[in-house]
Amino acid sequence: MKSLFLRIFLSFWMAQALFVVLAIVVTVAFRPRSSTWEGLRTTVLNDAVTAYEEGSEAQLRQYLENLEATQHVRAYLFDEQGVEVSHRAAPDWAIRVAAGGPRVPHDGFIIPAPPVQRDSRASADGKHRYTVVLGLPPGPRVFFGPRGLPIPGLIIGIFSSGLVCYFLSWFLTKPIVRLRAATQKLAAGDLTARTGAPASKRRDEVASLMRDFDAMAERLETLVKAQSRLLNDISHELRSPLARLNVALGLARQRAGVESVDMLDRIELEASRLNELIGRILTLARLEDGEQRVPQTPVPLGELVANVAEDAEFEAQERHCHVHTVIPDGDWGVRGNDSLLHSAVENVVRNAIRYTQEGTSVEIVLMSEEGASGPEAVLTVSDFGPGVPPDSLGKLFEPFYRLDDARGRLTGGVGLGLAITERAVRFHGGRVAAFNRAEGGLRVEIRLPLILGGQRIKKQPEAVPSEQEA
Repeated sequence: MKSLFLRIFLSFWMAQALFVVLAIVVTVAFRPRSSTWEGLRTTVLNDAVTAYEEGSEAQLRQYLENLEATQHVRAYLFDEQGVEVSHRAAPDWAIRVAAGGPRVPHDGFIIPAPPVQRDSRASADGKHRYTVVLGLPPGPRVFFGPRGLPIPGLIIGIFSSGLVCYFLSWFLTKPIVRLRAATQKLAAGDLTARTGAPASKRRDEVASLMRDFDAMAERLETLVKAQSRLLNDISHELRSPLARLNVALGLARQRAGVESVDMLDRIELEASRLNELIGRILTLARLEDGEQRVPQTPVPLGELVANVAEDAEFEAQERHCHVHTVIPDGDWGVRGNDSLLHSAVENVVRNAIRYTQEGTSVEIVLMSEEGASGPEAVLTVSDFGPGVPPDSLGKLFEPFYRLDDARGRLTGGVGLGLAITERAVRFHGGRVAAFNRAEGGLRVEIRLPLILGGQRIKKQPEAVPSEQEA
């Protein structure tokens, strides 16, 4: 059956049909037959009157007790004054029915009262009138509810339809759950995620969707890997002419006069920028390649941040700025690649120095917080620059994204530093985000998982305000 619509339709139809059929069958099978009880009522009435008139009260009592013992039918014989002639203790419901009251003594919910039959006839001499009241055996009581409602049919119908609907729901949701899990993996950057589409014998809409998803994921993986290889190959191919250009530049300096120095310096600057760009593209291509795994080498994050801050302090002197660092004592170990983490932190710090106002400080704070999966190292880098428009905060970590092309040309940036930072942090199982500060400037927050046993500082240092504004 190829259509999921027909499968759902026929399943619900079968469930409802099964419910109706079982309800009718059970109700008919276990409901007492009126013809049988009417014949028994007449027989008991005649035999009881005969036993009383031809015998005695003792013989009548013996007959009624024997009837209850053998057929589980409680019978009581009353005269016209409402007196039970065998002088047995009659229950209230029997007295009420003999007096012409309702034949149903009381309604039960799951277990109802036994059915009651009543009949009367005159004595043989016509001077008296006798009334017999029968309390019939209830049979399987669990099959009837109040006023004869088909409680068993309802219960069986609910369970049977629930069983069918359960397996139907499981059949429908299992592939959807697998599809959702594969989608989450693909969104997290795992290009090898697949749903594992069922065998070809299943041809409904959900199976087709899973196959289409697998085809899409395979195509995406091919395109991304092709793009990564293209960037890698182009970058490597550019290195050779760039090396020859540097050699030619050195020879030109030896032969050129004083009037050519400025032009040669410009060529050297642009060649240096091109070399840096190629290096960043290669780094980005390696990080975008999903086949790499995070190395398990312990990296002292506190020492790494201190080294970056020391180098940044030297560069910041040109703009009369300073780098203020808060690194509490303790074990700040993370697992990863020392070079990648150094590049990730350095890109953020150098970016902050580049855009902070002259004469201000760049604040670097390292602290620890308890994350969802364990302790995390939280590194915040704050500047006093112009900040970023709110709608551009999420784009800062995209490759080649720049807020202002003119400012990018002025500072020499190409929009790859923060992109490399984001890929490197994500490569190590962390995350990075940017926020505008209330007092002005930008704050970049890097979170990395700490090695178990590292220091956990619950209180945030006072050097950086606790609130963050997106």
